[in-house]
Amino acid sequence: MLNNAYNTYKTFFLTSFALLAFAANSVFCRLALGDQQVDAGSFTVIRLLSGSLFLGLFLAVKHFYFDKKNKAASTGLNTKKSTGSWLNAIWLFVYALTFSFAYIQLDTATGALVLFATVQVTMLLTRVLKGHLLSRAELIGLILAVAGFILLLAPQVSSPSLIAFILMCASGVSWAFYTLAGKKSVDPTSDTIFNFFRTTPFIIIFALINFDSTYLSIDGVLYAILSGVLASALGYLLWYQALTSLRHNVAAVVQLLVPVLAAVAGFIFLGESVSVVFVISSLIILSGILLVIKNPTLK
Repeated sequence: MLNNAYNTYKTFFLTSFALLAFAANSVFCRLALGDQQVDAGSFTVIRLLSGSLFLGLFLAVKHFYFDKKNKAASTGLNTKKSTGSWLNAIWLFVYALTFSFAYIQLDTATGALVLFATVQVTMLLTRVLKGHLLSRAELIGLILAVAGFILLLAPQVSSPSLIAFILMCASGVSWAFYTLAGKKSVDPTSDTIFNFFRTTPFIIIFALINFDSTYLSIDGVLYAILSGVLASALGYLLWYQALTSLRHNVAAVVQLLVPVLAAVAGFIFLGESVSVVFVISSLIILSGILLVIKNPTLK
């Protein structure tokens, strides 16, 4: 009983901090790209490289201070570590790259709507294609969450360009598959670290291609580093840990909280206003999420 309660609270806090990191990523990206402090390609390169460097330091500390102690206390069980996969590294790289370039033409609200709607559709379609039918509670909860999400963003949504729309859809599909891969991870910490490491060849090749388009500022580089270290590397570590305990559709639906959190962050850090529509839509989103989470039949 105590162990179950501990795991529940652990999953809750891991998920909460991961979603906060995702919202912070939107803020850092808005500050850097919205104000043209850095080009989208360089933002992506710095974001992934800084995330990889942070995770390299994390891995070193983990190896020398924690793994050795665990090995000394082990009883001969298999301690083989996962090293991620090239496919998941591709999903991660494509997500980050298309995310940045889409935001050159899309405003924040439109980009978030396209991204998370695509994530929802992709994750639910993969479940349906595997032969799982949506329960009534799941369907109602999803409809409520998406309706609240659209209500929140609709007043700000502008017509996106076709190319930017396609780029953000690609980003959403990539993030959905990266999330689905995390559900199967038996060693989420190592998978996250090595997935980042495996993006290095793609980063180098793209940096060479993007060299002539590079423009940087101190603020832009700082925002990209904060995005890479705090909002990406640390956030994805927590997210992959949380995914091992989250049900499939809960993992899909709770991500609809990110735009709400980003709006709150925008109010606090960027002086953006909070309207009555925001309060109402937030309550609808939370109601839909709670309906899905509280349904014990969903896996």
